[in-house]
Amino acid sequence: MTAEALAVTRVPDAVYEALRESILTQHEAPGSAVTEQAIADRFGVARPTAKVALERLVADGLLRRTAHKTARVPELSRDDIVDLYAARATVEVAALRNLADSGQAPADALAAQRTLSDALASDDASAAPLARADVAFHRALVEAQRSPRLARLHALLMGEIELCTGQVQSHRLLALGDVVDQHQGILDAVSRGDAHAAAHLTRDHIEGARDRLLGHYDRTHAPTSPPKKD
Repeated sequence: MTAEALAVTRVPDAVYEALRESILTQHEAPGSAVTEQAIADRFGVARPTAKVALERLVADGLLRRTAHKTARVPELSRDDIVDLYAARATVEVAALRNLADSGQAPADALAAQRTLSDALASDDASAAPLARADVAFHRALVEAQRSPRLARLHALLMGEIELCTGQVQSHRLLALGDVVDQHQGILDAVSRGDAHAAAHLTRDHIEGARDRLLGHYDRTHAPTSPPKKD
Protein backbone atom coordinates (compact mmCIF):
# COMPACT_ATOMS: atom_id res chain seq x y z
CA MET A 1 0.00 0.00 0.00
CA THR A 2 1.38 3.42 -0.96
CA ALA A 3 1.84 6.20 1.60
CA GLU A 4 -0.95 8.15 -0.10
CA ALA A 5 -3.35 5.19 0.07
CA LEU A 6 -2.42 4.59 3.71
CA ALA A 7 -3.17 8.21 4.57
CA VAL A 8 -6.57 7.99 2.86
CA THR A 9 -7.32 4.85 4.87
CA ARG A 10 -6.34 6.43 8.16
CA VAL A 11 -8.30 9.69 7.82
CA PRO A 12 -11.78 8.12 8.14
CA ASP A 13 -10.47 5.97 11.01
CA ALA A 14 -9.18 9.06 12.83
CA VAL A 15 -12.48 10.90 12.36
CA TYR A 16 -14.41 7.82 13.50
CA GLU A 17 -12.27 7.44 16.63
CA ALA A 18 -12.58 11.12 17.54
CA LEU A 19 -16.36 11.08 17.15
CA ARG A 20 -16.63 7.80 19.00
CA GLU A 21 -14.77 9.24 21.98
CA SER A 22 -16.86 12.40 21.85
CA ILE A 23 -20.07 10.33 22.05
CA LEU A 24 -18.83 8.09 24.86
CA THR A 25 -17.67 11.03 26.98
CA GLN A 26 -21.04 12.76 26.53
CA HIS A 27 -19.53 15.70 24.62
CA GLU A 28 -22.09 14.77 22.00
CA ALA A 29 -25.18 14.84 24.18
CA PRO A 30 -27.85 12.14 23.87
CA GLY A 31 -30.37 13.26 21.28
CA SER A 32 -27.98 15.59 19.47
CA ALA A 33 -27.81 15.48 15.67
CA VAL A 34 -24.62 14.48 13.84
CA THR A 35 -24.59 15.32 10.12
CA GLU A 36 -22.08 14.61 7.38
CA GLN A 37 -21.62 18.33 6.76
CA ALA A 38 -21.04 19.07 10.44
CA ILE A 39 -18.42 16.31 10.61
CA ALA A 40 -16.74 17.54 7.44
CA ASP A 41 -16.59 21.12 8.76
CA ARG A 42 -15.41 20.08 12.21
CA PHE A 43 -12.54 17.92 11.03
CA GLY A 44 -11.73 19.63 7.76
CA VAL A 45 -12.44 16.54 5.65
CA ALA A 46 -14.48 15.84 2.53
CA ARG A 47 -18.09 14.77 2.92
CA PRO A 48 -17.43 11.23 1.62
CA THR A 49 -14.86 10.81 4.39
CA ALA A 50 -17.33 12.16 6.93
CA LYS A 51 -19.97 9.76 5.60
CA VAL A 52 -17.68 6.74 6.10
CA ALA A 53 -17.11 7.67 9.75
CA LEU A 54 -20.80 8.38 10.34
CA GLU A 55 -21.93 5.09 8.80
CA ARG A 56 -19.49 3.14 10.98
CA LEU A 57 -20.91 4.80 14.08
CA VAL A 58 -24.45 3.97 12.95
CA ALA A 59 -23.41 0.35 12.35
CA ASP A 60 -21.85 0.24 15.84
CA GLY A 61 -25.08 1.49 17.42
CA LEU A 62 -23.41 4.66 18.71
CA LEU A 63 -25.56 6.73 16.35
CA ARG A 64 -29.12 5.96 15.34
CA ARG A 65 -30.82 6.91 12.10
CA THR A 66 -34.11 6.01 10.47
CA ALA A 67 -34.67 6.23 6.72
CA HIS A 68 -34.01 9.71 5.30
CA LYS A 69 -33.43 11.13 8.77
CA THR A 70 -30.44 12.82 10.40
CA ALA A 71 -28.28 10.56 12.57
CA ARG A 72 -28.56 11.25 16.27
CA VAL A 73 -26.86 10.09 19.43
CA PRO A 74 -29.28 7.56 20.96
CA GLU A 75 -31.29 8.89 23.88
CA LEU A 76 -31.99 5.82 26.00
CA SER A 77 -35.11 5.85 28.15
CA ARG A 78 -35.34 4.23 31.56
CA ASP A 79 -37.17 1.28 29.99
CA ASP A 80 -34.40 1.02 27.37
CA ILE A 81 -31.76 0.76 30.10
CA VAL A 82 -33.72 -1.87 32.04
CA ASP A 83 -34.33 -3.94 28.90
CA LEU A 84 -30.75 -3.62 27.64
CA TYR A 85 -29.18 -4.72 30.91
CA ALA A 86 -31.64 -7.61 31.24
CA ALA A 87 -30.74 -8.84 27.76
CA ARG A 88 -27.05 -8.30 28.43
CA ALA A 89 -27.17 -10.24 31.68
CA THR A 90 -29.00 -13.15 30.04
CA VAL A 91 -26.38 -13.47 27.30
CA GLU A 92 -23.26 -12.84 29.40
CA VAL A 93 -24.27 -15.13 32.27
CA ALA A 94 -24.86 -17.98 29.81
CA ALA A 95 -21.57 -17.20 28.07
CA LEU A 96 -19.59 -17.17 31.32
CA ARG A 97 -21.00 -20.55 32.29
CA ASN A 98 -19.70 -21.89 28.98
CA LEU A 99 -16.35 -20.17 29.34
CA ALA A 100 -15.74 -21.43 32.87
CA ASP A 101 -16.03 -25.00 31.59
CA SER A 102 -12.75 -24.41 29.74
CA GLY A 103 -10.98 -23.13 32.85
CA GLN A 104 -9.03 -20.60 30.79
CA ALA A 105 -9.45 -16.82 30.74
CA PRO A 106 -8.93 -15.38 27.24
CA ALA A 107 -5.82 -13.29 26.56
CA ASP A 108 -7.84 -10.31 25.27
CA ALA A 109 -9.83 -10.16 28.51
CA LEU A 110 -6.60 -10.26 30.53
CA ALA A 111 -5.18 -7.44 28.39
CA ALA A 112 -8.28 -5.30 28.94
CA GLN A 113 -8.07 -5.97 32.67
CA ARG A 114 -4.42 -4.82 32.65
CA THR A 115 -5.46 -1.59 30.94
CA LEU A 116 -8.01 -0.91 33.68
CA SER A 117 -5.58 -1.91 36.44
CA ASP A 118 -2.87 0.37 35.00
CA ALA A 119 -5.35 3.26 34.83
CA LEU A 120 -6.24 2.64 38.47
CA ALA A 121 -2.58 2.59 39.50
CA SER A 122 -1.86 5.82 37.61
CA ASP A 123 -5.09 7.51 38.71
CA ASP A 124 -6.06 8.02 35.06
CA ALA A 125 -9.84 8.05 34.84
CA SER A 126 -10.31 9.11 31.21
CA ALA A 127 -13.86 8.03 30.50
CA ALA A 128 -13.73 6.92 26.86
CA PRO A 129 -10.60 4.72 27.10
CA LEU A 130 -11.94 3.13 30.28
CA ALA A 131 -15.33 2.49 28.70
CA ARG A 132 -13.58 0.90 25.74
CA ALA A 133 -11.43 -1.32 27.95
CA ASP A 134 -14.45 -2.32 30.02
CA VAL A 135 -16.42 -3.28 26.93
CA ALA A 136 -13.37 -5.06 25.46
CA PHE A 137 -13.15 -7.15 28.64
CA HIS A 138 -16.74 -8.35 28.37
CA ARG A 139 -16.59 -8.79 24.60
CA ALA A 140 -13.48 -10.97 24.91
CA LEU A 141 -15.11 -13.21 27.51
CA VAL A 142 -18.20 -13.78 25.37
CA GLU A 143 -16.28 -14.30 22.13
CA ALA A 144 -14.00 -16.89 23.76
CA GLN A 145 -16.78 -19.25 24.87
CA ARG A 146 -18.00 -22.10 22.72
CA SER A 147 -21.32 -20.79 21.36
CA PRO A 148 -21.03 -18.53 18.30
CA ARG A 149 -24.73 -17.71 18.57
CA LEU A 150 -24.29 -16.21 22.03
CA ALA A 151 -21.41 -14.16 20.66
CA ARG A 152 -23.59 -12.89 17.80
CA LEU A 153 -26.41 -11.97 20.20
CA HIS A 154 -23.93 -10.09 22.38
CA ALA A 155 -22.52 -8.24 19.36
CA LEU A 156 -26.01 -6.93 18.55
CA LEU A 157 -26.13 -5.27 21.98
CA MET A 158 -22.61 -3.86 22.02
CA GLY A 159 -23.28 -0.34 20.72
CA GLU A 160 -25.92 0.40 23.32
CA ILE A 161 -23.88 -1.38 25.99
CA GLU A 162 -20.96 0.89 25.22
CA LEU A 163 -23.19 3.96 25.40
CA CYS A 164 -24.30 2.89 28.86
CA THR A 165 -20.77 2.04 29.96
CA GLY A 166 -19.61 5.44 28.73
CA GLN A 167 -22.26 7.11 30.88
CA VAL A 168 -21.26 5.07 33.93
CA GLN A 169 -17.62 6.10 33.45
CA SER A 170 -18.32 9.74 32.51
CA HIS A 171 -20.48 10.35 35.56
CA ARG A 172 -18.19 8.34 37.87
CA LEU A 173 -21.12 6.15 38.91
CA LEU A 174 -18.92 3.15 39.70
CA ALA A 175 -15.43 3.43 41.18
CA LEU A 176 -12.71 2.11 38.91
CA GLY A 177 -11.29 0.08 41.79
CA ASP A 178 -14.62 -1.70 42.16
CA VAL A 179 -14.72 -2.46 38.43
CA VAL A 180 -11.19 -3.90 38.54
CA ASP A 181 -11.99 -6.02 41.62
CA GLN A 182 -15.23 -7.34 40.13
CA HIS A 183 -13.55 -8.20 36.84
CA GLN A 184 -10.78 -10.00 38.70
CA GLY A 185 -13.33 -12.04 40.61
CA ILE A 186 -14.88 -13.15 37.32
CA LEU A 187 -11.47 -14.02 35.85
CA ASP A 188 -10.53 -16.02 38.95
CA ALA A 189 -13.80 -17.98 38.80
CA VAL A 190 -13.22 -18.78 35.13
CA SER A 191 -9.62 -19.86 35.78
CA ARG A 192 -10.66 -22.31 38.47
CA GLY A 193 -13.51 -23.66 36.35
CA ASP A 194 -16.26 -22.50 38.71
CA ALA A 195 -19.18 -21.92 36.35
CA HIS A 196 -21.64 -21.07 39.14
CA ALA A 197 -19.41 -18.39 40.63
CA ALA A 198 -18.51 -16.96 37.21
CA ALA A 199 -22.18 -16.62 36.31
CA HIS A 200 -23.15 -15.22 39.72
CA LEU A 201 -20.35 -12.63 39.76
CA THR A 202 -21.12 -11.59 36.18
CA ARG A 203 -24.79 -11.01 36.98
CA ASP A 204 -23.91 -9.03 40.11
CA HIS A 205 -21.43 -6.91 38.14
CA ILE A 206 -23.91 -6.11 35.38
CA GLU A 207 -26.83 -5.44 37.70
CA GLY A 208 -24.69 -3.25 39.94
CA ALA A 209 -23.78 -1.03 36.97
CA ARG A 210 -27.43 -1.01 35.88
CA ASP A 211 -28.60 0.14 39.30
CA ARG A 212 -26.05 2.96 39.39
CA LEU A 213 -27.10 4.12 35.94
CA LEU A 214 -30.80 3.94 36.78
CA GLY A 215 -30.17 5.93 39.94
CA HIS A 216 -28.43 8.61 37.90
CA TYR A 217 -31.27 8.56 35.37
CA ASP A 218 -33.87 9.03 38.08
CA ARG A 219 -31.93 11.92 39.63
CA THR A 220 -31.57 13.73 36.32
CA HIS A 221 -35.03 12.96 34.92
CA ALA A 222 -37.14 13.79 37.95
CA PRO A 223 -40.81 14.17 37.00
CA THR A 224 -42.14 17.70 37.28
CA SER A 225 -44.75 18.27 39.96
CA PRO A 226 -48.25 19.08 38.67
CA PRO A 227 -49.38 22.64 39.30
CA LYS A 228 -51.17 23.15 42.57
CA LYS A 229 -54.88 23.80 42.41
CA ASP A 230 -56.29 26.83 44.14
